[in-house]
Amino acid sequence: MTTTVPFVTNGASNGISNGNGQPRLSAEVSSRIRERLQAAGVSFLANDNIAEHIEPGELRALEVEVADKVRDLLRTLVIDIDNDHNTHETAERVARMYLHEVFKGRYHHQPKVASFPNVKKLDEIYTVGPITVRSACSHHLVPIMGNCWIGIKPGVRVIGLSKFTRVADWVFSRPHIQEEAVMILADEIEKLCEPQGLGIIIKAQHYCMKWRGVKEPQTSMVNSVVRGDFRHDPSLKQEFFELVRQQEALLST
Repeated sequence: MTTTVPFVTNGASNGISNGNGQPRLSAEVSSRIRERLQAAGVSFLANDNIAEHIEPGELRALEVEVADKVRDLLRTLVIDIDNDHNTHETAERVARMYLHEVFKGRYHHQPKVASFPNVKKLDEIYTVGPITVRSACSHHLVPIMGNCWIGIKPGVRVIGLSKFTRVADWVFSRPHIQEEAVMILADEIEKLCEPQGLGIIIKAQHYCMKWRGVKEPQTSMVNSVVRGDFRHDPSLKQEFFELVRQQEALLST
């Protein structure tokens, strides 16, 4: 049974049915959010976070609107969602999945991450990984699945190890291309702990190549970014990559 709840700012409705007896929204919440972003001159590309510009109640209203659009898509694909018990509530499931799970990094605020002064002035590098990352190719909206390693030479502040996983999950839970995802993650980590050096490696498989197109099941993509001391000191960069290799070797034994 559909659980859509119309969101109408002025109580008006245009009277157009969404196919389940509920009226469509008279002013679509996606249009209001888009106009707000445009008025503020804010980018809303596929891998941008727009949570700051979503007002209370609008995310629930957006869920309703997305479900309506998915229902239209399924009907356009000539799927009998009125009589097919398997797809009867698929539209609602897909809407919840996009907004609160696989694309939550667009619509939800960054997880709270506490940072602490580097009182002991630690300056030896350490790595965290592998961190499982899950994303979606922004070209086809099919999964990107892989692992991430983060190397840090501490600066003035430090954060807990688990927080790297939370931030990586938040960043990757958006439509992406991998080359941009690693840069966005690096930017966020630099803001949080201002490291003297930062290195990130991403190794992932792309289902736009595994599931469709060339259908090459073993192909993966590896890319990295190094900043600060890791970029300027070749020995530190080498140490970071060597630590990652050691972590991988431990996991394969």
